Amino acid sequence: MDSVFKFLAANPFMLLFVTVGLAVWIGKFSIKGYGLGAVAASIVVGCALSVWASVYGVKLELNNFAKSLFYYLFMYGVGLRVGPSFINSLKGDGLKFTFLAFVSSVIGLGLCVIGAKLMDLPMGAAGGMLAGSQTMSAAIGSAEQAVTQGAVKLADGTTAEQVSAMIALSYGITYIWGTVGIILICKYLPTWWGVDARAAAKQYEAEFGVKSADGEGLTGYQQFSLRAYVLENAKWDGKTIKDFRAENPEYRIVNVRRGDELLGADPNLVLKSGDSIALGGARAALTDKMGLIGREVDDAKVLNIPLDQAEILVTNKEFIDKPLREFRNTDAAGQVQITKIERAGNPIPLGLDIKLQRMDVVFVAGLKSAVQRVGDLVGRIARPSTATDLLTLSIGMILGFVIGLIQFPAFGSNVGLGNAGGLLVAGVIVSSLQSRLRFFGNTPNAARNILEDMGLIIFVCIVGINSGNSLLTQLTGAIALKIFIVGFIACTIPPIVVWAIGYHFFKINPAVLMGGVAGARSHSGPCREAAHEINSSVPWIGFPVGYAVSGVLITVFGYFAMVLAQ
Repeated sequence: MDSVFKFLAANPFMLLFVTVGLAVWIGKFSIKGYGLGAVAASIVVGCALSVWASVYGVKLELNNFAKSLFYYLFMYGVGLRVGPSFINSLKGDGLKFTFLAFVSSVIGLGLCVIGAKLMDLPMGAAGGMLAGSQTMSAAIGSAEQAVTQGAVKLADGTTAEQVSAMIALSYGITYIWGTVGIILICKYLPTWWGVDARAAAKQYEAEFGVKSADGEGLTGYQQFSLRAYVLENAKWDGKTIKDFRAENPEYRIVNVRRGDELLGADPNLVLKSGDSIALGGARAALTDKMGLIGREVDDAKVLNIPLDQAEILVTNKEFIDKPLREFRNTDAAGQVQITKIERAGNPIPLGLDIKLQRMDVVFVAGLKSAVQRVGDLVGRIARPSTATDLLTLSIGMILGFVIGLIQFPAFGSNVGLGNAGGLLVAGVIVSSLQSRLRFFGNTPNAARNILEDMGLIIFVCIVGINSGNSLLTQLTGAIALKIFIVGFIACTIPPIVVWAIGYHFFKINPAVLMGGVAGARSHSGPCREAAHEINSSVPWIGFPVGYAVSGVLITVFGYFAMVLAQ
């Protein structure tokens, strides 16, 4: 192994991607659904390789410039993802979930800082415990930023490398319960409170028309359908399409064929016996009035209507805070199917009474003309290019670095967001402007995911590798136990407080609140488990806003945890 580690030490790029590959591979393993994940595995693998190499007298180390670069890309990617939802969280019902996320993040920060001081833990522990107990790996970077930018004064005999190692160590010790604990807490909070969350979910589904989680995935069922009929019912002979629509609003005539001529679907078109009519509507409606027009036929010509699918960004003020049932009154009803709605990059359950919010992305499929009408009516159709606008990326990064330079006096020194916090804010600004101005600087989801996933994993791998060199000199059983206790408390108390406030003060539906608690901790795992536990997708309603807000807050709080704990 001595020669292997010497080879890796001499070839840093090989070392980096060996670590990344092992971390991703190990992160895939789980026991009963619980596993480290790629990010936590990155720091474990990086530290393990570095410590193992030190046994042979080999020091593994990677360039700090590369570490900072990938972390900065990650932070900018996070800002791009949460931007529109973060802005939307500051109004309406989003304020409730924003407040819950703020409470959870502040309590987590306070417990980690107080615990680090009471337990007399080494410098760096507070930042690492916050990142691990709140399962926000990005806080590792902001904690390190506090050291590199001089906001934290190192004690005599303490090196930046030792502080970085303590951040990594504290993160690793607290992360496991931070992940498992919040899942268990969120899953069983209603039971501990004596609340039937399953019944609450059914009530919410019935009240707001939200679909249950049953039947999710690939299915042969389609909510809307398009069929062809021959006009044989004398009632409609000589009547216009507008007359038909007035009496049967649940249907839409989308095309008419008379002989070999296609006549389209002008509202004033007069129908005649023998016409082939393409009729669209909900599948249930099409089977409710059998024989309304005449017998069904397989008329490929009349059904040969261009179809389309698109992502529509909600910007029209008239439809913000309006339920989906409002679409029943539009001309496109029965011609377009809403397949999915995303809020802050997370899908939310569909339901007739689900209210649209600004910058929601509505995925639709249906007749091409109808898709265009819905897009013009609700907001803007997004047909983004697969290419990334690198000019906008560069301008956004520069803006972030400029914001990061801004400092103000506090805690006996000059404090600011730093490069990482500045890039996060810049990402929020750019994504908000981008969504309003219709993709002026395109960053496709796949590209943004690369910025986030690759940026964070590579950053954490480098942290692990560089920290392992001094890890053994600081690790003792007593310190590890103290860190675990503080992390356990910091993980456990915030979600319970958030639940109590949301349930008793805000009177939030318990099923929705389960997702709100998960979002306040910026962790999708608990929401997924909660939805599975109560067999309903309702928890996802309360997830997106808190997820966006807490992700920003906890990341920034990593910096302040280091400053406050010194």
